[in-house]
Amino acid sequence: VQLQASGGGLVQAGGSLRLSCAATGRTISSYSMGWFRRAPGSEREFVAAITRGGSNRYYAESVKGRFTISRVNAKNTAYLQMNVLKPEDAAVYFCAAGLTASMSSTTYAYWGQGTLVTVSS
Repeated sequence: VQLQASGGGLVQAGGSLRLSCAATGRTISSYSMGWFRRAPGSEREFVAAITRGGSNRYYAESVKGRFTISRVNAKNTAYLQMNVLKPEDAAVYFCAAGLTASMSSTTYAYWGQGTLVTVSS
């Protein structure tokens, strides 16, 4: 499966963005989906994950209550709605597909290319 992340951009602190992860090649209904991010000079970190049917969602503590992960399997797309953005949310955001909704990046076999989110203070 090939993943294409989009929707990044420049936003002021307190603003919102919605990232999309469009899949081609195979249906994402076979996979759990995850979002990760990497800020300059930092390691890649888990942001959110959702199970195949969407019934279970998991979030990093730093984004809980502000970010929402979702998916529309019929559109072969996953989303990350980001609200009340903070400067520390600025990073390259990656979507990933794997067999398990996990906080560990090693469980995801397929990765998108990343989309840049910049948050101005």
